Amino acid sequence: MIVSVSRRTDVPAFYSPWFFRRLEEGYALVRNPMNPRQVSRVSLLRQDVDAFVFWTKNPLPMLERLPALEPYPYCFQFTLTAYGRDVEPGIPSKGEVLVPAFRRLSRAIGPHRVIWRYDPIFLSDSYTPAYHLRYFEALAQRLSGYGETCVISFLDFYRSTRKRMAGLGLWEPQEDQLRELAAALAAIARRYGFQMTACAEALDLSGAGIAPARCIDPALLERIAGRPIPAGKDRNQRPLCGCAASVDIGAYSSCPGGCRYCYADHGRPGALHRPDSPLLLGVPEPEDRVTLRSPGRT
Repeated sequence: MIVSVSRRTDVPAFYSPWFFRRLEEGYALVRNPMNPRQVSRVSLLRQDVDAFVFWTKNPLPMLERLPALEPYPYCFQFTLTAYGRDVEPGIPSKGEVLVPAFRRLSRAIGPHRVIWRYDPIFLSDSYTPAYHLRYFEALAQRLSGYGETCVISFLDFYRSTRKRMAGLGLWEPQEDQLRELAAALAAIARRYGFQMTACAEALDLSGAGIAPARCIDPALLERIAGRPIPAGKDRNQRPLCGCAASVDIGAYSSCPGGCRYCYADHGRPGALHRPDSPLLLGVPEPEDRVTLRSPGRT
């Protein structure tokens, strides 16, 4: 199995003690978002995990405990944007906290294992193309040499995200405007040593030298592991997603970051977090039907 930690919430930033306890105990429980009484028991034993992929905006709470991950191949998808607290209210200072955190993580595990995500990109009265280009270059300059890949995408307007982003003066740009912006971002990225890819993006950006991304990428994980990692396409993701199959151990509506564009925030969680529970939210209940998620089953 490739284990995703997690598309649904920022485990490294907010739930690191829980994750390392799950690692010590060798498993995690995950509720099915569509059928909450259906619970999967996911083995985290080294012999059952091909690799971990961590998704975060702030890895600092994990950094002191990275040695516990040494038996496992792993990488980080690190989202670092130019938005302010009007959009990302729970995220620390980019310049003072997160850029140094990115560099520190890169020095610890290698630049090929820290993927910079500048996404999702949206345009508004405040976040104009000129704004993005100016601050993307400022970030790229400071991250140069500390990463190899930069992933972008343009915001998909789900009903929940559109409601949360009301009042930001959002634009509805034309495709040509988005292609022009993507091409300019890619040119900046190349100047600072980053290859740009696009995550699940319907817009054809190949003319700008931007290939489709595989955020959970067997080729990268094989490079890290030094051995083959057989993994087919993840059929549970959007059709445009290029990711390999993985098992996610997070939970929706559990991230305190409060990013207004977040697709994984469906409202108030139905249960509270307990660091000693095998579930990220809540505890196992007598009515739960627990099924072993065996290696190879995704």
